[in-house]
Amino acid sequence: MRVLTISSACVFTLLSACSNDTNDNPVVASTPKSQTYLSELADTLHNRWQLNDDSIVWQVQDSHQDHIEFSGEQVSAIIYYGSGEQGELLLKRKLVWPMLRTIPNDTHASLIHDFPLAVTPPVELNGVAVKSEQLKRVEINGQLALVSELSDKVSLTRTLSPSTDKPLMVERLRFTNDGNQVAQLALGPLQYSVDTEKAHGVYGSYRIQASSEQQGTYKLAQGASLDIYVSYMATREDEQVNFDGQQELEKRQAYVASLSSKLQLQTPDPIINKMFDFAKLRGAESIFRTKGGLMHGPGGGRYYAAIWANDQAEYINPFFPFLGDNNGNESAINSFNHFARFMNDEGRYIPSSIIAEGDDYWDGAGDRGDCAMIAYGASRFALAYGDVAQAQQLTPLIDWCIAYSFNKQTPQGVIASDSDELEGRFPAGDVNLSTNMLTYGALISSTHLNRELGRIDVANDYRQRAQKLAVDIENYFGANVQGFDTYRYFEGNQKLRAWIALPLTFGVYDRKDETLAALLSDKLWSADGIYSESGNSTFWDRATLYAFRGIFAANETDTAMRYFKYYSRKRLLGEHVPYAVEAWPEGDQRHLSAESGLYARVVTEGIFGIEPVGLKRFTAAPNLPTGWDNMCLNKVQAFNTEFDLCVDRMATDYQVSVSQVGKPKQVYHYKGDNKLTINL
Repeated sequence: MRVLTISSACVFTLLSACSNDTNDNPVVASTPKSQTYLSELADTLHNRWQLNDDSIVWQVQDSHQDHIEFSGEQVSAIIYYGSGEQGELLLKRKLVWPMLRTIPNDTHASLIHDFPLAVTPPVELNGVAVKSEQLKRVEINGQLALVSELSDKVSLTRTLSPSTDKPLMVERLRFTNDGNQVAQLALGPLQYSVDTEKAHGVYGSYRIQASSEQQGTYKLAQGASLDIYVSYMATREDEQVNFDGQQELEKRQAYVASLSSKLQLQTPDPIINKMFDFAKLRGAESIFRTKGGLMHGPGGGRYYAAIWANDQAEYINPFFPFLGDNNGNESAINSFNHFARFMNDEGRYIPSSIIAEGDDYWDGAGDRGDCAMIAYGASRFALAYGDVAQAQQLTPLIDWCIAYSFNKQTPQGVIASDSDELEGRFPAGDVNLSTNMLTYGALISSTHLNRELGRIDVANDYRQRAQKLAVDIENYFGANVQGFDTYRYFEGNQKLRAWIALPLTFGVYDRKDETLAALLSDKLWSADGIYSESGNSTFWDRATLYAFRGIFAANETDTAMRYFKYYSRKRLLGEHVPYAVEAWPEGDQRHLSAESGLYARVVTEGIFGIEPVGLKRFTAAPNLPTGWDNMCLNKVQAFNTEFDLCVDRMATDYQVSVSQVGKPKQVYHYKGDNKLTINL
């Protein structure tokens, strides 16, 4: 094995020069040089957007287009917006109604309709029809505001927002007279309606409509504004929905504020703070009230009213207890209940996805290691949720999934599966690293869970299985791949793969240095994150976000933060904002919701090093990056309580404090080596 110290190695070849800074020392005071080291990678980026206190803003000066998704319980909206070659506003509203099912009633059977810019009330200004709007400013703060000029004196601000609980999107048109003369504004009617074919809908014909609440001629005095509300909705043929535009905007604002009030990140880096805030929103909002209960859906124009073993069980469900959003926790519990319906005595795998509001399932990729995903996610969720009864309810599903996984054990001691979560997009062999590391993670968390529930024999059995599986994983997957002593993804694999980060994420550091070197070499690291496979330009954010968690967990804090800063700035203030994305080229970098959950977990589990080990207990391994003297996670909702977790740099160590209302503050001194165990 080559001898390599990652922090001094020249592995950052693609985007930066090498640095001579030494390894992350948590108690060394920051210097101007080390500050530069942490920021130089992010500073290679151009910011299209600017950061405000509670929003991001694009001051339009050139031609550019983007898209963003936001959701409510009965609708999701993907808004394509931008500035054309002549500065004109470009706008298309793609609305998705997950509970208005189409035929065939499969994974993608949500009613979808596009409303172009032309579907808007016609406007005349001082007797002249307005043919185009010149886009001047765009703001995102849980809603999307598009500010255009109709003339050099009159502006129009379109504020778009999904309803929190109705099958509609509201668009407020605010006309403002910035001139010193009275402006005459004439608004025509908008009554757009389409009835779908009855034979094409599970519930018959659907009515798609757009309408404005008023029309007429108005005189705008100097400095005056006029608000008009437009609704874009779809309903069943006999359904009526009341619409109050102002109320819908206020409800959305209250929802965004409620998420902002919980699990608050406080660091010296405002970009990471805001990206975390947006990640909470995108992660939590994409939950749909189906006939099968609340279902968190990835989104992206394709994946709604359904759940997946990776996106929901593995990625985002373990995060919801930390956020404490009621819909999030309920949707997580509901998803595990749906998966539990498919436990059986015949040894058949649980399907990858429960679709169509719970009426059907999809297993087109066979066994993707889904039981490992479910057991890992359910055990992490149960611990963080902190409720004994709920934990007891989840243990049969966890036990069944672990038993199924070990029924797939090979003579080499590792776990076989038909594919992995990429479902054949890249080769995975008969035994892949992802399925095995998820099984290992499930065993670790299930050991803690069963010990909490008094099932000591089961806990000991799972602990021993985890220890043996770690050895078998090393023996089976440990290999030299493209010059790095890291992991092969499957037998015969000769190219580096993004998922070699998984052992680090799950606390296995046998090949830490070489794995880090491989991940951050030009064979895998790119301007867009980590390539799925060396030599292929495809990237999936989920792999990059797992890698960040792993690098933080490996105690390479400055290295991790350097790249995390870069990623956060690119996703929040770059060309496609403001959330983590799914993939490229597939899906045109859709804003799938669970990826935002993975971003948030980089903070909770990576930067702060939180790992649930009991229903009221967790370990923490927080390391401050160079240049940070403190950081806090305030109003954490996990473990069935609320607490603040703060870290302050002292002269020779860290001071870690845990505060709960009505209880004495717990204060620990931490040197950045062994994890702290914190009881609530």
